[in-house]
Amino acid sequence: MSKARDLLVSGLLLAVGRRRRPRTLRPDERERIVPDEPPNPGAELVAIGLLFAGALAAAGFIVFYVLDRLSHQTQLMGLSLGLAFLFIAAALIVTAKKLIVTEEIEEDYPETEHPEEQALLVQTVEESASRLTRRRLFKLGLGAAGGSLGLALLTPIASLGPAIDMDPFYGTPWRRGLRLVDEKGKPYHSSDIEQDNFYLAFAEGADKEELGASVNIVRLPPGDLHLPVGDEHYAVDGIVAYSRICTHAGCAINLYRAPLFQPDEPRPAFVCPCHYSTFDPATGGKVLFGPAGRKLPMLPLAIDDKGFLRAAGNFDEPVGPSWWGVRMRNPTPESRA
Repeated sequence: MSKARDLLVSGLLLAVGRRRRPRTLRPDERERIVPDEPPNPGAELVAIGLLFAGALAAAGFIVFYVLDRLSHQTQLMGLSLGLAFLFIAAALIVTAKKLIVTEEIEEDYPETEHPEEQALLVQTVEESASRLTRRRLFKLGLGAAGGSLGLALLTPIASLGPAIDMDPFYGTPWRRGLRLVDEKGKPYHSSDIEQDNFYLAFAEGADKEELGASVNIVRLPPGDLHLPVGDEHYAVDGIVAYSRICTHAGCAINLYRAPLFQPDEPRPAFVCPCHYSTFDPATGGKVLFGPAGRKLPMLPLAIDDKGFLRAAGNFDEPVGPSWWGVRMRNPTPESRA
């Protein structure tokens, strides 16, 4: 009986002495930590406008980078990127000074964090943005500014390799019917090309400084030609033409090996003096020696009714050094026409 009485008394004490958990207050019932300040629509619109202005300026940097034919391109890129940083910084300053309510904390934070303190911190952050009335538009402007600025900062990575404007790396001035001319613009006659010599030629009317404009011409005995499949018709009367640009590092090929005592000496070949890549004109420009990774591009030739040398199309391969894209991409049939 005494045990039952003790249990009853203990239960009553627990029931009376237990504290009730405080009821969670709704946001509108809480006592504000941050002072309640009225909205400022004017400052909000200014901040949003500055963010979008920063986005446009950053996009302008990308446009000026791509359009490399513009005069004063470097100055325009610098101006647009500088304005982007300026507009975004001004937007953040307006937001901090005019839209975010600040609260000064006089005491240091305690070492141990408690749920109540975390809740107060969250409440402080929420109330600090209470003056913002166009939050979605503000987030949109902030995202546009940050995204376009990030793209602008990443755009110069394209300078590490071809990525945007690829056509100049594959196009050449050669077209069917163009005459081959010397450095003074005089057309080459087929009878001008003598065996054991080589001749520098250009596409008639083309810029001589253009990468694909120059070719080396040689004449070989027709019986010595062993051109690859598809290039058999590229030679005419034993005359062949190849790009002057070495496929190793883009140097100019200006040496021609023409042995005087065949067959004891090596057969005729083009030699690049920079790294000694050696190419065989009798087999379609095949690499015989050196670091070049692919053959010389070959130009198809024709002889007109007056005996002048003309191009019968474009090169069989892209002109220039062997970066990855040149190795992987072949000319289309239209580019050979």
